[in-house]
Amino acid sequence: MIIPRPAQFTLGEGGFTLTSATPVLADAPLERAARQLRGALAPSLGALPPEGGEGAAVQFRTDSTLGEEAYRLAVVRDGVLIEASAHAGAFYAVQTLLQLLPARVLRTALAVPGPLEVPCVSVADEPRFGWRGTLIDVARRFLPKRELLRYIDLLALHKLNVLHLHLTDDQGWRIEIKRYPRLTETGSWRRESTVGSSKHGRLDGRPHGGFYTQEDIREIVAYAAERAITVVPEIDLPGHTQAAIAAYPELGNTGGGVEVGTAWGPARHVLNAEDTTVEFFKGVYEEVLDLFPSPYVCVGGDECVQAEWRESPRVQERMRELGLADEDALQSWYIRQFDAFLTERGRKLLGWDEILAGGLAEGATVMSWRGTRGAVAAARAGHDVVACPLTDVYFDFRQSESADEPIGVGCVTTVEDAYAFEPVPAGLTPEEAVHVLGGQAQLWTEVVDGARGLDYLAFPRVSAFAEAVWSGGERDFKEFGGRLVRHLERLDALGVEYRPLGGPLPWQTRPDAVGWGRDRAAMLLDVLGGPEH
Repeated sequence: MIIPRPAQFTLGEGGFTLTSATPVLADAPLERAARQLRGALAPSLGALPPEGGEGAAVQFRTDSTLGEEAYRLAVVRDGVLIEASAHAGAFYAVQTLLQLLPARVLRTALAVPGPLEVPCVSVADEPRFGWRGTLIDVARRFLPKRELLRYIDLLALHKLNVLHLHLTDDQGWRIEIKRYPRLTETGSWRRESTVGSSKHGRLDGRPHGGFYTQEDIREIVAYAAERAITVVPEIDLPGHTQAAIAAYPELGNTGGGVEVGTAWGPARHVLNAEDTTVEFFKGVYEEVLDLFPSPYVCVGGDECVQAEWRESPRVQERMRELGLADEDALQSWYIRQFDAFLTERGRKLLGWDEILAGGLAEGATVMSWRGTRGAVAAARAGHDVVACPLTDVYFDFRQSESADEPIGVGCVTTVEDAYAFEPVPAGLTPEEAVHVLGGQAQLWTEVVDGARGLDYLAFPRVSAFAEAVWSGGERDFKEFGGRLVRHLERLDALGVEYRPLGGPLPWQTRPDAVGWGRDRAAMLLDVLGGPEH
């Protein structure tokens, strides 16, 4: 009935009828969640439920003994009681309550509103992991603000609590930095994009661009916080920086101009090793920190192609000045600069698992994407880890072997694969396993052309992933499948253009664009070998 599955759920007999006259009452610390419930119910009931009144009611009550994300929900014949210690738990209780109602409650307007019957239940629930994340890559394909806000609502429906926003890359810079205006004037658009896999070398001839103003970012962060979601920004360095170098060529190694990237994959152009370049990005991060209150800030650190560093006499001289033995040590030096910078400002550095090379910065948290090796190494070294192995939770990858899958890249990753995802790698001791904060699904957007395509990649795999990182205990995919069928009715009500369980609809295919399918072993071999050095 509910996705993700609650820790404890008991279905009783009978139900409670919600009407437009049913009061929704709340202790002050939980009023935000109560307000959100009133707003969610209003279209179906025909009016906003009152904030006060007598008789049967929905009551939000504070219980300080519960964890921040825990809640209890009791529906009896004469009312509803929600107990939580903080907004997050109360908000998740609201999501569970809404899923107990007919799917039409999620629609924004009804021709004939009326009372709603909610079944009698007893629920006690809290998440298994504290990091239940989804990355959305807005650098490769810009997602307009209205669509990003819609995605925040969809993540919230699934009790996911981290939105990792991939804001910069070789192919685009998507955030306004006031002290460096050319980052968006030049870096926020490219003259064309690759169609399908870069392996085929086909370009579309269409300019692509867009960026978020600082006011947009503040709105996005506040909107997410209301829904118990933390937005974690990613500003990549020292690789994946061609858009920045196109805007400010002095950041690069060649001295000449480059354009914003048009091909997918890590670009050859990376940052130089000058102190002025480090200071430039510290200036970028100063503005980023002012916009994002997240305790974590991602600096990327992945797929840095080192060819320019090896070929540059100045970089080699700089390495000697710094006493660095090789290019891996230079990359580690880069990460350490920003680890110290962020630590001084009360933040934590987050980076992809390549930051393990050359020695891990003291305060770093590792995003383990190249299988589980990085997670094991970091956890055993006492560092926190977010598990996101590409063969399990990279949701840009194809969903079946069928040629009808639109731009089928990577290895097959099905709904069942997403449901089976286990964030804690085998072989860790209980003391080491506590360093695994949770898991994160990735929505990279090279093969996406707009929000409709993103819907297809995300759902219902994100629904399955959400249960993998929220729910403890044994998993039964067949049992989950029964709940998923009903959950798809909710996605229908919300207008989500998900992939049908039987395969893509004709208009969801992309016969015009060729992908490049691989198997899991080949994918792991590719990434563990690293980019061309």
